[in-house]
Amino acid sequence: MTDTPKIARIGLRGVVVTFGDSLSDHANRAAIAFRAAVDAEDWPEVQETASTLVSTFLSVDLSTTAYDDITHRLETLLATRDWSAAKLPPGRKLWTLPMCFDTAVAPQFDDAAQAAGLSPKDALTQLGQSRTRVITLGFAPGQPYLGLLPEVWDIPRQADLTPKVPIGALVIAIRQFVLFATTAPTGWRHIGQTAFRPFDPNREMPVAFTPGDEVRFAPITPAELAQLETGDSLGGAEWEALA
Repeated sequence: MTDTPKIARIGLRGVVVTFGDSLSDHANRAAIAFRAAVDAEDWPEVQETASTLVSTFLSVDLSTTAYDDITHRLETLLATRDWSAAKLPPGRKLWTLPMCFDTAVAPQFDDAAQAAGLSPKDALTQLGQSRTRVITLGFAPGQPYLGLLPEVWDIPRQADLTPKVPIGALVIAIRQFVLFATTAPTGWRHIGQTAFRPFDPNREMPVAFTPGDEVRFAPITPAELAQLETGDSLGGAEWEALA
């Protein structure tokens, strides 16, 4: 992690504050917490904010707003606390997602376990009991990246591309899960499948997750998955408020 957060301009479109050179729990926590703090300031020049794995982005028209002015305000806010240890913002949710890890629907589970140096049984125990944070959304609307997993799951991406995984596919690499919100190719291993849809334009809240939410799994059988897939896009998922 860098000693001091870095502030940089993105052309005339905005400003990014970066809290680390690589993904870590501290850098991601800082990015999420700092974004919430910027939102609370309600600066009129800031049109929108977003957090990535280790950064907070502010959409600001720098053709009409002085970059030095925004930078000064950001530096003042950054100096108010240690953002790497900051509390995550209120309003977060703990999601429980029914997830099938059977190779009948998640064909690369055993391959992922082997890459991690674990038996399929031990891998299922670890992953089935995991509780991860939504560290960012990206690639497709509402699609969450979840982490960080224990170091044993710092496994590389595949050498070859999987041409297509379905919506609801849970894939794994580099100590992270991605829960696919769309059908797409991937270089990550497909190790789980859920009937839950991270994005549904017909729901009252189309994007289910917010960075900072937490996710755990309830392992299910292929038959239970098939039954849930006949229902709504929540796929049996439940959530509770986090303190």
